[in-house]
Amino acid sequence: MADGRGPAGSSGESLLFLTDEQLRQAIEAMFFAYRGFTADPDRILVDMAYGRAHHRAIHFINRAPGTTVNNLLNILGVTKQSLNRVLRTLIADGLVESRVGRNDKRERHLFLTDAGRALEQTLSDAQRARMRTAFRDAGPDAVAGFRTVLEAMMDPEMGASYTRLKESGS
Repeated sequence: MADGRGPAGSSGESLLFLTDEQLRQAIEAMFFAYRGFTADPDRILVDMAYGRAHHRAIHFINRAPGTTVNNLLNILGVTKQSLNRVLRTLIADGLVESRVGRNDKRERHLFLTDAGRALEQTLSDAQRARMRTAFRDAGPDAVAGFRTVLEAMMDPEMGASYTRLKESGS
């Protein structure tokens, strides 16, 4: 197809010269894909009166147990006031534990409790199932291309945070 969705648009070279209409379609696809990607966790969180900010905090605390509040602020790109509101709720509900730093008593290190890990597992299982199906349907070349595009869209600072998380394993 000449619109970049079929064989004519898959040669690679033609993808370097996308029209504004093709870019608009990609932007809209990303918006709708994100809605789908977040829909499953949103349904789980609504009963708990939590939102996406809670989900993101739980996700990144799980990825880096012991992360500091400041590090989480940098990763999430939210205000300190906003993050404190989310963390207060998660701590009060027994999902996150905040520990004073050993070397710097001003630091607060964050850990998921058993209940927090269970919730994170439930949320991630839903998203992994959606991603697994989409990746399986798209095939390995599309998956590699998708990752390349996502990484190329990241601002340098976020790309560095992403690389650190990737290299940390787990």
